[in-house]
Amino acid sequence: MTTTPQFDHSRLEIVSRSECLRLLRSVPVGRLVYTNGGLPAVRLVNFLLDDDTVVFSSGRGDKLRAAERGDVVAFEADEVDLERHIGWTVTAIGHLSVVTREEAAELRRTLPVRSWLPIEDAQLVRVGVESVHGRRLVPWGERRRAGA
Repeated sequence: MTTTPQFDHSRLEIVSRSECLRLLRSVPVGRLVYTNGGLPAVRLVNFLLDDDTVVFSSGRGDKLRAAERGDVVAFEADEVDLERHIGWTVTAIGHLSVVTREEAAELRRTLPVRSWLPIEDAQLVRVGVESVHGRRLVPWGERRRAGA
């Protein structure tokens, strides 16, 4: 069964939840968007998807404190081909939390979770994805045919 692509008001293709999760699995780097001192903060992180949970490593600091508080955060990843003017972006929203030591040990055994920095006391942090939205930039001809 083939579904007809849906487009938003900007003529970007709306991506389904399952496709959003597939796209997130296809890239190693994303951006964590959270609140730090009442202001928005954005940090680049390398991550993995464990089912529908974003997992990354964090040292002591503002990301870990946000996880300890259980803050609501956004997580964004994308891929864009500037020459061909195509690509996609996915944004996930959820609560940030610290992974327990027992679960972290299991995740490290089953997933290639790595930190960019040699942090001895790094802890695993997760975003429990509660909602996810994606858009795909498709060639102009396809957007015109969609009639949006």
